[in-house]
Amino acid sequence: MEDLSLHILDIAENSLRAGATKIDIEINIDTTLDKLTVTIRDNGRGMTDAEIKRITDPFYSTKTAKRVGLGIPLFQASAAEANGSLQIESEPGRGTTVSAWFQLSHADRRPFGKMTETLVALIAGNPDVSFSYTSVIDDKKFMFTTDEIRKSLREVPINTPEVLGFIRETLCEQEKSLP
Repeated sequence: MEDLSLHILDIAENSLRAGATKIDIEINIDTTLDKLTVTIRDNGRGMTDAEIKRITDPFYSTKTAKRVGLGIPLFQASAAEANGSLQIESEPGRGTTVSAWFQLSHADRRPFGKMTETLVALIAGNPDVSFSYTSVIDDKKFMFTTDEIRKSLREVPINTPEVLGFIRETLCEQEKSLP
């Protein structure tokens, strides 16, 4: 995968396949520590310890139609290439958290890519799922939640073109601050 936004999209799609109704995506950048952390947390069905041990094997997949699962192994490899690592925590019936950290200044760290388009695609295709996106850059915090948007919409679906345009504009401004 060419950029971090595609890794995030892949992990969020895994969460959706696992029945998640709530997905939290967090990007934390600490320039003092030269560290970038990406965390995707869900309330899906979760995994057993045995599944967690196998999830980084590219020849293991929980999808019945596919015999390989490259998303997590590629995300792990991207982190390792940038002097980082990947961690997975999960509990059956309670959800999963996937966290990857990267050396922010490392020459092999993947670019962020189009976070706005990733988030808009997730929201458009899954209007009933609760998404939150938090970006912390040193002492500056940006937070976006679909639950807050829904409160002001009342009867209007969140995936109408006008609402998605508003979401795109809101997220696009924040995306400009990502290194």
